[in-house]
Amino acid sequence: MLVAAAVCPCPPLLVPEVAAGAAPELDAARDACLDALGVLAAARPDLLVVVGPGDEGEAGFYPAGARGSFRGVGVGLDVALGDGRDGAPGGRPLPQSLAVGAWLLGRTRWTGAPVEGLVVDTRSGARQCAAAGADLARRAERVALLVVGDGSACRTLKAPGYLDERAAAFDHGATEALGSADLDALAALDPGLARELKAAGRAPWQLLGGAARSAGLAGRLLYEDAPYGVGYTVAAWS
Repeated sequence: MLVAAAVCPCPPLLVPEVAAGAAPELDAARDACLDALGVLAAARPDLLVVVGPGDEGEAGFYPAGARGSFRGVGVGLDVALGDGRDGAPGGRPLPQSLAVGAWLLGRTRWTGAPVEGLVVDTRSGARQCAAAGADLARRAERVALLVVGDGSACRTLKAPGYLDERAAAFDHGATEALGSADLDALAALDPGLARELKAAGRAPWQLLGGAARSAGLAGRLLYEDAPYGVGYTVAAWS
């Protein structure tokens, strides 16, 4: 059963070494993420799963100890799910979203439950995501999720997806749903619109909604903003 969840964005810029001189601009987001992860630790789960978006080739489970890095963005920084001691040489490297999640856990010096990863194909439909979430919640008696994913990338003219007038409303609706643990509102997010707005977080968020269907969790919004024209939301469910 799902006992707690943390929702965080997953841009590589959350990592100060990647952001370099711009790092202070996301200090508030980093602090909110650490607060959300504190909720996971307090729940004392038997299993923690980091859930993030990815493409078809990245989708699926990643075992405890799986490794990733930020070398693709020019920084020689390596991360692992959990303490890294169980990582199998030659295993699939963590995609970007899970690497950011692993980095966040490393900042908290996570020593609790075993940590696994799950990448959700961004093309997955709402019902498929919800069903995957329900299955995930049954993996252990006490399951916690760190759900990473960004909102729209179309909030300003300089955003990665340029300006789309629909983006602010989409992000507002998603943020309201995540901040209040509104499962029906999460289920109603339009996958087609999310794809057009480059909101990769939609699929992981709908998986979270499916996992929480029988959990009775309450949500709390910790942060929302759109730096660099991309919607970032941090929330904690407990």
